[in-house]
Amino acid sequence: MKGFNSIITYLLFSFNLLLGQMTDLIYTEKELVQSLKEYIKAEEYKLEAVKSWANRLEGLTRASTSDPEGYLAHPVNAYKLMKRLNTEWSELESLVLQDPSDGFISNMTAHRQYFPDEEDEKGAAKALMRLQDTYKLDSETFARGRLPGMHRDAFLTVDDCYDMGKTAYVESDYYHSVLWMQQALKQMDEGEEHVVSKAEVLDYLSYSVYQMGDLPRAIELTRRLVAIDPSHQRAGGNLRYFEKLLSKQLNELSQEVQEPATEEPIRLGTYQRPRDYLPERESYEALCRGEGIQMTDARRSRLFCRYQDGHRNPRLLLQPIMEEDEWDSPHIVRYLNALSDEEIERIKELAKPRLARATVRDPKTGVLTTAHYRVSKSAWLEGEEDPVIERVNQRIEDITGLTTQTAELLQIANYGVGGQYEPHFDFSRKDEPDAFKTLGTGNRVATFLNYGTAVFWYNLFRSGEGDYRTRHAACPVLVGSKWVSNKWIHERGQEFRRPCGLTEVD
Repeated sequence: MKGFNSIITYLLFSFNLLLGQMTDLIYTEKELVQSLKEYIKAEEYKLEAVKSWANRLEGLTRASTSDPEGYLAHPVNAYKLMKRLNTEWSELESLVLQDPSDGFISNMTAHRQYFPDEEDEKGAAKALMRLQDTYKLDSETFARGRLPGMHRDAFLTVDDCYDMGKTAYVESDYYHSVLWMQQALKQMDEGEEHVVSKAEVLDYLSYSVYQMGDLPRAIELTRRLVAIDPSHQRAGGNLRYFEKLLSKQLNELSQEVQEPATEEPIRLGTYQRPRDYLPERESYEALCRGEGIQMTDARRSRLFCRYQDGHRNPRLLLQPIMEEDEWDSPHIVRYLNALSDEEIERIKELAKPRLARATVRDPKTGVLTTAHYRVSKSAWLEGEEDPVIERVNQRIEDITGLTTQTAELLQIANYGVGGQYEPHFDFSRKDEPDAFKTLGTGNRVATFLNYGTAVFWYNLFRSGEGDYRTRHAACPVLVGSKWVSNKWIHERGQEFRRPCGLTEVD
């Protein structure tokens, strides 16, 4: 259970909206489909016109070739032959040379600059695998579109599953490669149509299973591959190598009888997922699933709710904000209806054109950079650019009693499907003393996160020491998308609003 207290995660999918850029792509695809249909119609019209010419000319040539001299004896026929060859066949040539695809190609070219690239496709595949791991969803669940709370028809074909498995394989992620190649094979065996061959699937699956250390099953799958494609350039060699390796292992264990490969299909949990760089991975994912540490009755009895007027702040007297204790140690409070629906929409409207891949500060260099453990898009908004932003900043100041004059700009983050921010601290630690040096405003003393409903906590004790209990995360978004605004409040200017304490943990 070690490490559970250090992670505070919030699954507040308040808005459940699609990512702005993704919705734009949906309408782009709709426009391209319409353009494609117009191109098909133009091609069909052209083909019908050419067929009409061919039918008419076929009748003429049949008559002219049956008696050429008699045909040309008539001066009208002679004239019309000259006319056809000089004029009409030239018109037909022009018709055939017309390319109805020009409009469609032009439309494609105009939109192509906004299309996702190979990295985006790979990122989307990894997002599905991230959700698969975090929420313990097997490949069958995704392939059949049976996600919690979703009632739309969405499914993955054999070829989709194969592409997922291949993406993992290329990254040497044999664990996920096995899961997705196995699903592709299952759907193939059930008779689903596919483009990829069964030999290709078995090739990747057998080697990935071998990499997971399951030699008996790797041998069984490779034998299936050899039976389907005896001339496969690798299968025969792999089979001999696997069999020799298994024989050696059995000899070392003094076992003469080889256990047959299990007939049980590979599922989530058949093989153990390799450990990665995050030591608290299991704790983090358990909390995202709603598992893990639970508030005891004794601790819950110390949590209260109240109306907060900011110590008689004039702006909160007539309409105090509803405040709830969310957690006792560290102390976290929740503010209900911290933003109105109108304010939320205006903030999103301002942020959408500026959304870019979110960055994190490199602890060694202090430089902002992208990282695989934070997958979201963000934008920064200044109070001076819109009255709503200025009003939100003022409200944060009124509620918390801290000045926002030295705070960072309001950050708007959008987490799409699979978007996440793995466990992290908001404050800079002793091993990264220059993290906020360029700002000149000290460390991040507090965090105000707003989902419509807001949460607030102090990152530092009154002594200025970091509170390591404030390690927190944003869980991968399973359905829809999540919008959040962050306000990081810094030390400078808080000297008389939150005076220093006398001990390290004050």
